[in-house]
Amino acid sequence: MPQPGPATVRSRVRIPLTFPDGYRAEAEAFTFHGLADGAEHLALAFGEVPEGGTPLVRLHSECLTGDVFGSDRCDCGPQLRESVERIAEAGGFLLYLRQEGRGIGLYNKLDAYALQDSGLDTYDANTALGLPEDGRDYTAAAQMLAALGAATVDLLSNNPDKAAQLADLGVTVRHRVPTGVHQNASNVRYLRAKAERTGHSIELSLLVG
Repeated sequence: MPQPGPATVRSRVRIPLTFPDGYRAEAEAFTFHGLADGAEHLALAFGEVPEGGTPLVRLHSECLTGDVFGSDRCDCGPQLRESVERIAEAGGFLLYLRQEGRGIGLYNKLDAYALQDSGLDTYDANTALGLPEDGRDYTAAAQMLAALGAATVDLLSNNPDKAAQLADLGVTVRHRVPTGVHQNASNVRYLRAKAERTGHSIELSLLVG
């Protein structure tokens, strides 16, 4: 994978956040110039990294249905909420990446949902539409981390591909830290597919139903 060119911080601004459950956190939002894909990705800094410590980093792909509307078809909203609190406690960054539907876009994601309702899993539904199982590229994420001075990170993720791509892009992933299992009656098949198809760190023994 080719090394990305440099990106620079475009702006930074403080934003107080309040989640639906009442949890509050203070974020510093960063925008960037020079990102490889030209998208409006955002970095949110939370907490304070201890002197000589390693920032805890979450690469969170945008999910309008889960993050905004609270959809139970995925675990994105609960992962976002969990990540903010854990990063605020440890110190680090949440990179909010504009890669809806694993990079296929919102309308295609909803089309894939319809195919999942007919029995396909989340990956086969994408390929049935002629789209990649997972089209995400983390080049911009690596550029953002470099601009923020985060050459070594602890990555808050169940997804081994995120760590592998970052390593290929020159970011040292010291530890991959799993998130919790956010299961409900509507997302069990989705979570099981992530564990079985792409090696996500999800305890299948917890995925009953």
